Formats: sequence, structure tokens, C-alpha cells
Amino acid sequence: MTRSRTRAIFSSLSLWVMIALVGGLAAGAAAQVEGIPGGVGTVAVIDATGQLWLNALRMTIIPLVFSLLVTGIASIADAAATGRLALKAVIVFAILLVGATVYAFASSLGLHALWPISAEGSAALLAGTSAEAGREVAANVGGGGFGAFLTSLAPANPIRAAADDAILAIVVFAIAFGFATTRLEARLRQPIATFFEAVSNTMIVIVQWVLAVAPVGVFTLAFGVGLRAGLGAAGVLGHYIALVCLSLIGLILLTYVVATLAGRIGLARFAQGIAPAQVVAFSTQSSLACLPIMVERAVGRLGVSSATAGLVLPLAVAVFRITSPVANLAVVIYVAKLTGTEITTASILAGGFAALAVSVGTVGLPGQVSFFASIAPICLAMGVPLEVLPLLLAVEVVPDIFRTVGNVTADLAAARIVEGRDAAADPEAAAGI
Repeated sequence: MTRSRTRAIFSSLSLWVMIALVGGLAAGAAAQVEGIPGGVGTVAVIDATGQLWLNALRMTIIPLVFSLLVTGIASIADAAATGRLALKAVIVFAILLVGATVYAFASSLGLHALWPISAEGSAALLAGTSAEAGREVAANVGGGGFGAFLTSLAPANPIRAAADDAILAIVVFAIAFGFATTRLEARLRQPIATFFEAVSNTMIVIVQWVLAVAPVGVFTLAFGVGLRAGLGAAGVLGHYIALVCLSLIGLILLTYVVATLAGRIGLARFAQGIAPAQVVAFSTQSSLACLPIMVERAVGRLGVSSATAGLVLPLAVAVFRITSPVANLAVVIYVAKLTGTEITTASILAGGFAALAVSVGTVGLPGQVSFFASIAPICLAMGVPLEVLPLLLAVEVVPDIFRTVGNVTADLAAARIVEGRDAAADPEAAAGI
């Protein structure tokens, strides 16, 4: 299946999932007033259907995350081995991702302090989910302080860690395993890489099957919310979209500052140079589709050499997604605040580590696949319940626009930073050629 066809399928699916969310809330609210045929028995079947769909997604998390991390680390190691320029680009990507992760916690926690979730809205959204029970089960995942965090980094039994959803231990083991494979000779390394690529692609196929019936799953979950809380949950979903988008907009603005200072280019020139690529990103929601215009703008307007643009920008599209930790942590922190899950120093460290790791592994996946594959592991690492995620998945289409714009902005900023020399010193770029 081609990337364009996959994206078209998921774009159509996004519309149906949104319709299912609205329809489920409305139908549940109507049933609350008028009653429902079958009474409690019917409600039990609807709730069970929604939980079945959620469980079908959850069963792919551990094998998908492990295999994606192994193959993602292999791709980065291969890129770094291709030369000094590629290694410099990977280092720039890593520094920017760490900075974005620190910003993610500061922006999300700050936004919640300034604009908290209303108690009534929180109760309304949680009324139709089992998030409270999930919170109790996961309550100890991020607890125990810094010592417990350090202990969790090395799983004594990786198989048991996988069975217990100890995602942080699995992430550490997968990273160690991935880097270890790069030290093997080619005849041994290639079969391992091929195996885990096949595993990840198989899990993606299963996720796509599950998402194909996402309108049914989301409708049943939304029906439960509407039945128990009416339409009061709608305001919380709007609040969620606003906070995630504000975090991403803040990251985009910060990227301008970083590009200006570290890339030695004027703010106005950088902004004007990248604007057409941002427009394409906004309309296509695909960094890959923006690659040709990114290369043209980098060389023609930003003073980046053809050699640097030709290597850094395709590499950035393949392995670098700066908005991943920001948007993913914004979602997880929102769910934590929604469910009353405590955010401790240990859970921040665990969540930040997991967010950095999965940002490497999930690059290039379709938006709705990557939403659950990247956010669920961070939830597990921080002890945050997953039950609310399907309702947030239904409205992901709006934040996804800002994800793509942010990624394209950061890709061009990274190319300018890797180039290094003063942009004004390039006579062709200074002339706007």
C-alpha cells in the first residue's frame, strides 16, 4: 500500500471517527433522557464492545514499541555511520529533541496552571470510561522517587516486564538491544533487523485492522460518556484541543528563536524562507510531501548548500520529529490532570525518557497509528490510564496539523544549524536566488 493511499484512507477514517464521537455523545445523551431498549443489559453490551476495541489496541503496544525502537535505532546508527555531516545532523536532532522534551513539560504544566480543566467537565468526560479504575491499577508505576526510577531502568526479567506493562524497562531493553545489534557483523545483523522490521509491520497491520472499526469503538465509548454525563464532555474536548495546539504553537515560535541564534540567520529571512513549506505542511499534513519544497527553500532562501540540504532534510524526515515529545506529553499530562494522576519527579523522568525513545521509533507511521503507538507507552511509563485515549484520538486531526507544521519548521531550522556558516555570506542566498 502506498503512502499516499494510506494517508487518504486515514484522512477519510478521521472524518468517520469524528462523526462517531459526536454521534455517540448525542445518542448517549438522548438515551439518558428517553431511556434505551434493553436497559442495563444493552448498556453492558455497549460498554463491553468499547472495552474490547480498546483491548485490541493495547495488545499491540509492547511488540510494536520494541520492534520500532530496534529498527529506529538501526536507522539512526546507519545514518551516523555515513559521514561527518550525517553525524553532525544526528547530534543536532538529538539536542533539539531533548530541548523540546524539557519545553514539553514546562509548557503543558504551565498551561494547566493558567487554564485548568473544570471539575465539572472532568467528571463528565470520565463518567463513561473506566479511567478511574485504570488509574488505581497504574498508580504505582511512576511512584517511588528517583531511586525507584533508576531501579526500573534495568528489567531483571524482560518477559515479566512486558507482561506487567513495565514499559520503561522494555524501552531501555529495546534501546540496549538495538545498539547491540549495530555491533554485529553484517551477516548476523541483517536477519535481526529484517525480523523486527517484519514484526513492526505486522503489528501496524493489526493496528490498521483495529482502527478500521474505530468509528464503532469510538461510538460505543462516546455513547457511554453521553449516557452517564450528557453533552457536558464536549467542552473538555475543546479545552484539550486548545491546550495541545497552544503547546505546539509555542514550540514553533521557539524554533524560530533557535534557528535565528544557532543558525546565524535573520528572523525575518528565516520566517519568509520557510513560509511556503509551512503552507504545504498545513494543507497536506505530511512532512514527506513537503520535502521537495523544503529542499528548494533551504537552498534558495536560507543559505543552505545543496549538499547539506540533500542529506539533512531527507534524514530529518526519516528520523527526526520534534513535535512528537511535545504533543505526546501534552496529551499524557492532560489525561493525568483529567484523571487526577499525580505527576512526580520520577514520573517526569520516566515520561521524558519514554517520549524521547518512542519519538525515534514511531517516525513515519500514519497519524492515527502513531497516536496510540507513541502515547500509550508514555502513559504506561507515567502511570496514567489509557481509557480516555480513544476519545482524544477522535479529535487528533486538529493537533496533527500543528504537528506537521512544527516538524517542517524544525527540519528547516536543523538544516540551517548544520550548515553552520553565516547565511549572509552566501551570495546566492543573499540575493534570493
